[in-house]
Amino acid sequence: MESLVIQGGNRLKGRVRISGAKNAALPILAATLLSEEKIEINNLPSLEDIKIFISLLQELGVQVTPASGHETGSPLQIDSSRISSFEAPHQLVRRMRASILVLGPLMARLGRARVSLPGGCAIGARPIDLHLKGLELMGANYKVSEGYVEVKARRLSGAHIYLDFPSVTGTENLIMAGVLARGDTTIENAAREPEITDLVEMLNSMGAKIAGAGTDTLKIEGVRHLSGTSWAIIPDRIEAGTYIMAAGAAGGDIEIENAVAEHLDSAIAKLRAAGLRIDCEHNIIHVRSRGRLKSVDLKTQPYPGFPTDLQAQFMVLMARAGGLSVITENIFENRFMHVAELQRLGAEIKIEGRSAIIRGVKKFTGAPVAATDLRASACLVLAGLAARGSTEITEIHHLDRGYENMEKKLRNLGADIVRVCPDTDTEQ
Repeated sequence: MESLVIQGGNRLKGRVRISGAKNAALPILAATLLSEEKIEINNLPSLEDIKIFISLLQELGVQVTPASGHETGSPLQIDSSRISSFEAPHQLVRRMRASILVLGPLMARLGRARVSLPGGCAIGARPIDLHLKGLELMGANYKVSEGYVEVKARRLSGAHIYLDFPSVTGTENLIMAGVLARGDTTIENAAREPEITDLVEMLNSMGAKIAGAGTDTLKIEGVRHLSGTSWAIIPDRIEAGTYIMAAGAAGGDIEIENAVAEHLDSAIAKLRAAGLRIDCEHNIIHVRSRGRLKSVDLKTQPYPGFPTDLQAQFMVLMARAGGLSVITENIFENRFMHVAELQRLGAEIKIEGRSAIIRGVKKFTGAPVAATDLRASACLVLAGLAARGSTEITEIHHLDRGYENMEKKLRNLGADIVRVCPDTDTEQ
């Protein structure tokens, strides 16, 4: 099993380039099912989740060129003109929750979908009831049995849908269901994330008629047909935020290029309050960190609030800041699994319900730790950069789901980090 070994204490310096956003790429890949014409996708990150989703599309009969996926920077050609299946099987869906995103486009295109109940990171229940209730309002019938949800409708009809919670994947699925539905669809209390705006703009480039991107009310005028398009995925704001915090954890002076600073307004505000110097110009974020950071309280919120996907990384900074801070997790009910691993490095953290009470310590000491989910793995990398001595992180398959070449990018910034492959006794 591969692991990462970090010798902490090196300050970071240099420039790092942000990859395409995984959380934008996955719904956009799903949206290719809506058209019978060829679609080209650019700026796709080379990640395990992307590879799994491409395999899922191929399982449905979609032609993907090159067939083995893509290399970083190369375009992907997708032809969904001959979909041969409406079923997303368990062996693929269990590996990644985002596979549920095929539900909406399959319903819109075929009027039928059978999707295994999703898996993914063990950070909370994340039910799909909002997806199903929305499809039901659009005229679909569904049943859940033997670990699968099966949904049918002759043709979906426009509806007025109010989401009890601004679910990101729920909003995305219902957008994709609505674009080919008969009549108009309104989604209220919709999620507002930049990745949803990217999906909407891509669909509009294909001939969809969607208004309200970036707001909590989306209005969709159904159309009969969507054309092909060529689309480039937006930069990954979570990756950018992680590297900002890496500079805070290790100390240093770095430039982050191909980043959209306004997608990180809430995070940057908190990081500045903690003492990081952050300057933004065009697509460059310049981060400087000197001295000990200050404690800052934090609550995760739906966008444009502080993202839950940066909570674990921010906790690393607070665990070494001066003073006492409280981090409250409002999105997922089980997203403090990284706390026990941070405690192994010397962090002083106490969990009370949905809040973590953190007393900053002056140093971390390296130790063996294990990643429990995607963002927890990034958190442990940052902690290892900040620790004295050696930190070994196992279960790093989680990291590969969402960060492209993280150890290589950090090495280019001066970090002492290697990937160890024990089966071959080699380092990468």
